[in-house]
Amino acid sequence: MFSTEEKKEALQEKLKRIGQDGLLAFYEELNEAEKSALLCDIEAIDFPLMERLYQQATGKPSDASAAGRIEPISGKDAVSMPASERERLYRIGLNELAAGRMAALTMAGGQGTRLGHTGPKGTYDIGLPSHKSLFEIQCCGLKKISAEAGRPVPWYIMTSRSNHEETAAFFAAHDYFGYGRENIYFFPQMMIPAMDREGRLLLENKYTVLKSPNGNGGLFVSLQQSGAAEDMRRRGVARIFICNVDNCLVRMADPLFLGFFEESGEKAAAKSFLKRTADEKAGVFCKRGGAPCVIEYTEIPRALAEQKDERGVWVFGDTNVSNYIFDLDTAEQLADTSLPYHAAVKRLEYIDFQTGKPSVLPDGYKFELFLFDAVPRLNGLAVLRIERTEEFAPVKNLTGIDSAETAREMYLNIHKEELLQ
Repeated sequence: MFSTEEKKEALQEKLKRIGQDGLLAFYEELNEAEKSALLCDIEAIDFPLMERLYQQATGKPSDASAAGRIEPISGKDAVSMPASERERLYRIGLNELAAGRMAALTMAGGQGTRLGHTGPKGTYDIGLPSHKSLFEIQCCGLKKISAEAGRPVPWYIMTSRSNHEETAAFFAAHDYFGYGRENIYFFPQMMIPAMDREGRLLLENKYTVLKSPNGNGGLFVSLQQSGAAEDMRRRGVARIFICNVDNCLVRMADPLFLGFFEESGEKAAAKSFLKRTADEKAGVFCKRGGAPCVIEYTEIPRALAEQKDERGVWVFGDTNVSNYIFDLDTAEQLADTSLPYHAAVKRLEYIDFQTGKPSVLPDGYKFELFLFDAVPRLNGLAVLRIERTEEFAPVKNLTGIDSAETAREMYLNIHKEELLQ
């Protein structure tokens, strides 16, 4: 068993060798608890991984993953589906919910900074007459479908280190919106160190390495390591409905979607909507090299992006909504699959190694895993096309496209009862 000082000496030598000794810049100023916390934080870092990510961020992007012929992906269109077929699939899904076989999971690790909001994004009020937050809007959807199913749908909320406690406190302060504390499970997603443009890891404070959430693709590992997947199994859950917190029109635990998934025979399903223009800035579902995937709009050859079928419908037009259902076994298997990290240039707040004062770096690196990168790991994917205006109203910007204003207008156009509040 090594003492704290022995650990420090061993780490100091290693950090100096790889140019990361700034992490111990304030070590001698710390008390014993802080010293121990810092050393544990540093020991947990996968330094070879961070070096690879830095090289990827600063080098030429690899196109090895882009191999293979691009083909359309088949699916069903819920918009044109006969009413009798919709009702049949809905009943299949509702029976599954009544049996307690599906949980809902909201990805809510982000802050509302871009909206001018200081708290977790899910606590943001989009300006409805009722002043419901994004969390409460989703909870209302769950309460409605739970009443129809005759039992509550377990709700899992993936937070981040930066908003976990505040999110849990927000729910407690609002009495869990009447949904019941026992039906809600909060768990934080995994974190990964951020770095500056020279590849140096930074400090959030004098005894904590600066980290950021590892993206929505970290969901699968976070499910396992947090105990959320184990809790699902304890409850008898076999399917996971996944959505983003910022879509105020998402149909929570949608029975039609679940019935469609059950009949598909696949291990995962996704919702899509038809793109509006050939070059709409969104990823689309297709096949590449025979495997299902999401291709970013920048990767699709112009000729394919503009291709239409005999009905005048985009051949490569199924846009990713980021609304999925995964078989729980498959989700746990994906936790053992290495997804690629993507570098993003972001503003970082850190402690200057020289002055010890808070500083801001406008162009540091954060690294994220994307959920859509799990799609090619699947043998198949069932895609259900929906009507955009009925199920997709994201709140990403303060004004303009995909803003609180546009989302509020779309929400009130469907939920007219809100106008009576």
